[in-house]
Amino acid sequence: MAPALDYHTAVEKALNTTTPQIDDFEEEAPSPQDPPAYYNARLDPKNYLEGPLSPNPSTRLRQMLARPGIVVAPGICDGISARCALEAGFDCLYQSGAATTASRMGQPDLAIATLNDFVEAGQMVSSLNPSVPVIADADTGFGGTAMVARTVRQYARAGVAAMHIEDQVQTKRCGHLMGKQVVSREEFLTRIRAAVIARDSIPGGSDFVIIGRTDSAQVLGMDEAIMRLKLAAAAGADNFWKKTVSELAPTPVLVNVISGGLTPSFTYPEAEQMGAKIIIFSLVSCVAMVHALRAAMRSLKKTGTDWTSAQGMDPKSFFEVMGLNEVVELDAQAGGSAFNVV
Repeated sequence: MAPALDYHTAVEKALNTTTPQIDDFEEEAPSPQDPPAYYNARLDPKNYLEGPLSPNPSTRLRQMLARPGIVVAPGICDGISARCALEAGFDCLYQSGAATTASRMGQPDLAIATLNDFVEAGQMVSSLNPSVPVIADADTGFGGTAMVARTVRQYARAGVAAMHIEDQVQTKRCGHLMGKQVVSREEFLTRIRAAVIARDSIPGGSDFVIIGRTDSAQVLGMDEAIMRLKLAAAAGADNFWKKTVSELAPTPVLVNVISGGLTPSFTYPEAEQMGAKIIIFSLVSCVAMVHALRAAMRSLKKTGTDWTSAQGMDPKSFFEVMGLNEVVELDAQAGGSAFNVV
């Protein structure tokens, strides 16, 4: 099905006529033949209310979502940022697509990174502390239904706890850029259904969490965005990516905060008070890196030394942040002597 009108076309139409309605964009209402709402008794939130937190990351995330409190997930872009987030005590991480594309490829978030790029990054981050849930960007699912299903299976196999999938066209862009285009409502729901079917077909019964994301608010209006997310829930999405919470209750809602982005900037206590269940800070790591690295490179260029930017951190101290002590302890427990002196 053809993509919807882009944001600029919608705005122009609104300015020249009247406020655009959902029908203006040829979106079809759900038909009476739509399948019944998805329900999986095994994944009912009531099953995750009691007991200790699981070492399985997706089960652990479902427990965190079912219990009081907001899940705070800082955006990480590589192993260094993930280590720093874990050191700071965060119990959930967000693998930002924009940050992953920037750190791995030095490119903007314009559908340049591939499924393999995302899976490799997710596998590395998830391995640093396998019990800490990682929520990963999955863009549009990287293709049709077969690719969406393949994405779910590969993310779950990599140790990722959850992914979000969106309704932009395949040549997508960061949600905080203008000029976005979205696919039809039905094509978005087809992606959600494919993801759910793939998750439910994983042998052993997977707890993998599927988050539906829509970028249609700026393209087709907030009413259409809310409708799409409600339909995504009926199709089996576990959570929503949206800033409107009350309309979507009781399904948990994820909010995305990017300083200077298109959504308002607020703290995670404020988000919790509004009723959000997950909050991610997508670019907290890579934007900070840009500032720090710019300063370090300029200092090196000007002074001829990295003494100032190092701030007293020697190589051993750096490696300790990267897990040196754990490796030394493992070797000693195994009876090795390779790291008696480091």
